Amino acid sequence: MMATSKQANCPMHGDYQSEPIGKFGGWSRCPTCDQDLAKEIEATKTQTANDLATERILARLEASGIPLRFQDRTLSSYRATSEGQRKALTFAMDYVGSWSNVRSTGRSALWIGSPGTGKTHLAIGVCLALLDKNQTVLYTTVQRAIRRIRDTWSSETRSETEAQAIKALATCDLLVLDEVGVQAGSTSEQNLLFDVINERYNNRLPTLLLSNLTQAEVVAVLGERVIDRLREDGGKVITFDWQSARKNNG
Repeated sequence: MMATSKQANCPMHGDYQSEPIGKFGGWSRCPTCDQDLAKEIEATKTQTANDLATERILARLEASGIPLRFQDRTLSSYRATSEGQRKALTFAMDYVGSWSNVRSTGRSALWIGSPGTGKTHLAIGVCLALLDKNQTVLYTTVQRAIRRIRDTWSSETRSETEAQAIKALATCDLLVLDEVGVQAGSTSEQNLLFDVINERYNNRLPTLLLSNLTQAEVVAVLGERVIDRLREDGGKVITFDWQSARKNNG
């Protein structure tokens, strides 16, 4: 008759009761060793999953267009000392906090104000927070966006087609267009920007526009068609009307 169990010894954990397993006379190993191995395997799986998640975030960060200088500009590092700054920070945090609604409606915003008032910092902070939510974001200046599209028109410098360039701008979960108004403001540029923003509007994809101009000047540069689309679904204009932090640091 086959034994039901036997005394065995583990060099690490001492004596244990070994049980018969399988049909070919095998015996169970030290249960403590098995528990340790199971924990090690689970920890390895968790670490692998974390590493993959980190790799995906880093890949999205690399594709986001966020300059290296700005990659530490989180919402938590934004210094809000005035009432206006606190309101702007609250808007940015709420924008991220209610992202499912923002994303489903395509709610956009226009941030205007003098240079150095923190528009880019907060916009990058929103982008970084959304990257942590596995969203795709693209930060670019209007000049770079237009240049990217125009570069596709030259066979010598073309690395993508015009359709691919517009798709990259028009299909990410959030597009941030900085320095609105620095471009020439020509009819050709207005039409290119309208194509991108209209595509996003039709697909309910939110866009953040940042400018050092007044609201009236932004309307003159972008055209009423673009502004009308930004106003829909609760789109807001946030005015950064405090003194430049760069002057304070100078």
